[in-house]
Amino acid sequence: MTPQLQQNPIVAGARIRGLGSVQPEQVVTNHDIAASGVETNDEWIRDRVGIVERRFARPDESLVDMASDAGAKALADAGLAPSEIDAVLVATCTMPSQIPNASAQVAHRIGVEASPAFDVNAACAGFCYGLGTAADMIRAGSAGNVLVIGAEKLTDWVDPNDRSTCIIFADGAGAVVVGAATGDEAAGIGPIAAGSAGDLAETIVVPDRSSFIYQEGQAVFRWATTKISPVAVQAIERAGLTPGDIDVLVPHQANLRIVEAMAKRLHAAGARSDMAVADDIIRSGNTSAASIPLAIDHMRNDGRVRSGDIALLVGFGAGLSYAGQVVVLP
Repeated sequence: MTPQLQQNPIVAGARIRGLGSVQPEQVVTNHDIAASGVETNDEWIRDRVGIVERRFARPDESLVDMASDAGAKALADAGLAPSEIDAVLVATCTMPSQIPNASAQVAHRIGVEASPAFDVNAACAGFCYGLGTAADMIRAGSAGNVLVIGAEKLTDWVDPNDRSTCIIFADGAGAVVVGAATGDEAAGIGPIAAGSAGDLAETIVVPDRSSFIYQEGQAVFRWATTKISPVAVQAIERAGLTPGDIDVLVPHQANLRIVEAMAKRLHAAGARSDMAVADDIIRSGNTSAASIPLAIDHMRNDGRVRSGDIALLVGFGAGLSYAGQVVVLP
């Protein structure tokens, strides 16, 4: 008789337990970029991408520094000690080198010792992939609490003279603690709706080790404004909800026009007129995998969202990869 392997007990669902975020101190306005010699101006940038200012990290301020600070804040917000974290996931596409990964370094700095730690590289969709992975780990009984961090230092990979990228990308980190639903709690993280479009991989690319990020902005804009809204609706349906149930829309902060187009399509599908819409792109720029947790934390700090709100998260970007899920905010 073939012996049967023991399995971990299945958990009903997972919930976000805490939030935290950090941004560099240096604020860079559109006027600052124009003054640096780039052929642009404040009006041109606002009209095309909606950005007013963004944050750039110092040369000695690393991605791991920002990720560790954001992770520690999320732990404190969740009221958990490092010893209570069973795994650390860092969503990023901008580590200065592929080895070592960010997550093991972050776990060590925070004091999470000997836990599983791995990076997730799905670019701007990375946080949603990381959140979905954490929720699945908890449901499968592989972990009790998982720290998920989206962190990017895009200024390491952007040509400061390339107008198509230097006006958009910025630095920062955001984190959440994901834990099991307990007692009578319902699941607080819905099933992920995800996919990829590898035929468009060359629209956002770092061609080789010595290159900067290259982006075909118009092609990405057309793809995002036509293909991603159906993914958002699919995520709502997989959670067993309707657009009218959504309190908060938090898309990846790629471009204000993309955010507004997605909100318009959701309203046409039945979303309420009072649905809050994240617009962190205006003050933070595009921080790739960090943009969704950064936006949520900023909206909470500004009083624009409340504990218990139902939020739709949608990430999309290089790969091309996309993912979304419905969550209950802590």
